[in-house]
Amino acid sequence: MTLWHGRFGDAPADELLAYTVSLPFDQRLAADDIVGSRAHVRGLGRVGLLTDDEVTSVLAALQQVEDELAERRFDFEPGDEDIHTAIERRVTELAGDAGAKLHTGRSRNDQVATALRLWCKREIVDVAGRTLQLQRVLLDRADQAGDAYLPGYTHLQRAQPVLLAHHLMAHGWALARDVDRLLATRARLDVSVLGAGALAGSSLPLDPTGTAADLQFNARFENSLDAVSDRDFVAELLFDLALIAIHLSRLGEEIVLWTTEEFGFARLSDAYATGSSMLPQKKNADIAELARGKAGRVIGDLTGLLATLKGLPLSYNRDLQEDKEPLFDAVDQVRLGLRAMAGLLATTTFNTDAMRAAADDPNAAAVDLAEWLVERGMPFRQAHAVVGGLVAAAVNDGQPLADLVAGHAALGAEAAALLQSGVPVTRRRTAGGTGPDAVAEQRQRFARRIADDEARLGRQ
Repeated sequence: MTLWHGRFGDAPADELLAYTVSLPFDQRLAADDIVGSRAHVRGLGRVGLLTDDEVTSVLAALQQVEDELAERRFDFEPGDEDIHTAIERRVTELAGDAGAKLHTGRSRNDQVATALRLWCKREIVDVAGRTLQLQRVLLDRADQAGDAYLPGYTHLQRAQPVLLAHHLMAHGWALARDVDRLLATRARLDVSVLGAGALAGSSLPLDPTGTAADLQFNARFENSLDAVSDRDFVAELLFDLALIAIHLSRLGEEIVLWTTEEFGFARLSDAYATGSSMLPQKKNADIAELARGKAGRVIGDLTGLLATLKGLPLSYNRDLQEDKEPLFDAVDQVRLGLRAMAGLLATTTFNTDAMRAAADDPNAAAVDLAEWLVERGMPFRQAHAVVGGLVAAAVNDGQPLADLVAGHAALGAEAAALLQSGVPVTRRRTAGGTGPDAVAEQRQRFARRIADDEARLGRQ
């Protein structure tokens, strides 16, 4: 029996039920629906729409339903089109007429939106926590890196040497922004919509403010039309997740490159690599590759929802059922990705000798030569041209750049010493740069940022 059977003379067609059913995926909202239902029942009791005995009876039924679901003893029936219908049906079976009052003053529109907000609040904390765990791994590996350095790249061409610790923490700071976005999204969605009804509120003396407080929401809705149709919070969370996935993809791309024979900067633990079904010598970075691939999937989850939302008039439309599958998928994929990448990075071995050899390419110190000239009064653009000419001569004529620098009237032996192994990476002075002092300070700031965000998470 459907929730709307009184209006219709014919039973719903099998095709309608098959196309509109959401129970296979929205079962994930069961616990949150029960939490919302408990608050709703208590609210009905406070305003006299349920007696104390009825409140007790319905709350006991909700507890039994929760136990049955947790113990996988809950029997779903063909008429259960979604988890909310299934729970209400079972509560009515258990509590009789009192259970039939569970939906008093409530629509599935505000009911579902409330459950989804509760689910998002909890899952955001979990995803943010896993993001912080990956940041901790990056911090630990930065500490272990010591004074190791490697080429920094622009356009995937060697640019300047950077400390490995600096490079690892660059990924960590991007993830710190992700944590900040997640918590900001959580703060914006922390609004109860119970009491909005189908779209216009209720003529019954409901208590939306009290229900919001009971559910530990920060506020109640301001406009009932907006409350039941708002899925901004889902879109925002999907964007946050998509950007985390993009950051994982970027990190994964570097791992793929670094573990090739051509780069040789890193070697994966056997536990976090796969082999080939045909080629015995292969060791593949499948986690890193899937981090790239799944980023496209999560981006698709976001764009799919945005396309669904773009043409909807106020207020609720059944199209909004399509918010859950992409959201659940994105949370699942990002959560798995964060955990897998944390394990991969924690167990990766860095080949710092190969990194150093690549970073000691004299051409990577070209800007140091130009800045050395600037410090002695030469305009930068002129210094740029002088050094560029020497690099071109070294490349075209096969002469060592150090010899050309040593023999140049404006440079000489003192400037040529800048090309020695390990010297350029020590010359960066600016705060936030890759110089040893700046990186040491950055390490402290990054550690404090992680600790602060962990504390913020603990207060959620």
